[in-house]
This record gives sequence, C-alpha cells and structure tokens, in this order.
Amino acid sequence: MYIIIVGGGTVGYYLCEALLNEGHEVLVLDKDAAKCERFGDDMGSVCMRGDGCEAATLAQAGAARADVLIATTDEDEDNLVACQVAKYEFGVARTLARVNNPKNEMIFKKLGVDRTINVTNLILDHIEGDLPTHPMVHLLTMMEDGTEIVEVRVREKSTAVGKAVKDLSLPPDAVLVLLIRNGYKPQTVIGDTVLEVNDRIIALTPTAAEDVLRKELTGLD
Repeated sequence: MYIIIVGGGTVGYYLCEALLNEGHEVLVLDKDAAKCERFGDDMGSVCMRGDGCEAATLAQAGAARADVLIATTDEDEDNLVACQVAKYEFGVARTLARVNNPKNEMIFKKLGVDRTINVTNLILDHIEGDLPTHPMVHLLTMMEDGTEIVEVRVREKSTAVGKAVKDLSLPPDAVLVLLIRNGYKPQTVIGDTVLEVNDRIIALTPTAAEDVLRKELTGLD
C-alpha cells in the first residue's frame, strides 16, 4: 500500500516508522528542510520537501497512485486542505486527518475527510471511567450515513432517571440499543425500560443529534 503522510513532526515521524516496519511504501511531505534531513538520516529517502496542501507537490509525490493520505500537521486548516486536494484532485480513496481543535471535527467530516483523529477526545474516551464529567464515549463513526455508535452513562442529575425510555425526549432517529447495569450482561432496551443512575447505554445516533442525546441522558450541556 502506498501512503502519503503530510507533516513530518513527531506524529508523522513515528507513524512513518511504524508503517515502514509493516512493509508499506511511505512518503512524508514537509516544508522544513531540517525535518526532511532527519528522516533521511534515520529512514532513508522517505521524505520530500514541499507543501502537502499544494496540488503541484502532491502530483510530484505521486498522489494519483496513493491508496491513503494522512495529514498529521499541528494546523487543522492545513490538514483539511491536504485531504481535500488529495481526494478531489487526485482521487485518493482514503483520507485521514489529525484534528487538533475538537470544535473542527464536524467541519472535517462534512467536507469529506474519511476519518478524523481527534487526540483530545481519544484521551477523554480512554479515561472516561475516571472522569464522571465525561459520560459519553464514541465507539464508532459510520461515515457513509453520518451515524455514531456511542456509550452514554446516565447521570444523577439527568431528568431521564426513573423514566421509561418511551417517555424520553430523544432526538429523531436516535435509538437506544443496549443497557448495561451494574456490570451485568447487556440487555436490550425496550420502550418500558426504566433508566437508573449509572446505567450505561449503547446508542445509535445521527452525528448532528449527538449533543441532544447526551443532554437528555446525562443532564450535561
């Protein structure tokens, strides 16, 4: 597989190293000559100096035959532009982008980036059990139809506590699928299921309705 990485910083460096070790063909693009020299010293001719946001640079890098482009710079705008040029100018089948500001993630998705890596949310999701103020975990994003699979913990302040699911003000097209209570085996959620504090709910929700679902089940804005 031929993979282009835009951004030769720390993330790009170790990602390139890992992908090379897996046997992939990798080319890193970076404007900084010193970074390119470091790649050359450590890994050989795997870094080309240039702006990965520019079509001319991507053409020179052989983007037309690339299977994947991954944008890892610390500038969200650059990552978005690189992915869009790769996809719409060169037909790269799969684009992935690092998102530094969580507020930008929805914009990336709406503008066609296939997969976003939001470091802030990744960290929060992995430690959510220790953070009662972070009661929603993103399990899977299905980019094809804009649907999220999430796990939500019902909080004490939520008006959903003591209510049957059929009486909740859930957003349209949001579906509560499974309930996990006190660590026991998950059970199917039905309309008569009454929610309790600390219930964990696996739900399907449109990405645009995620905030409404979270507020309804947790009481948090």
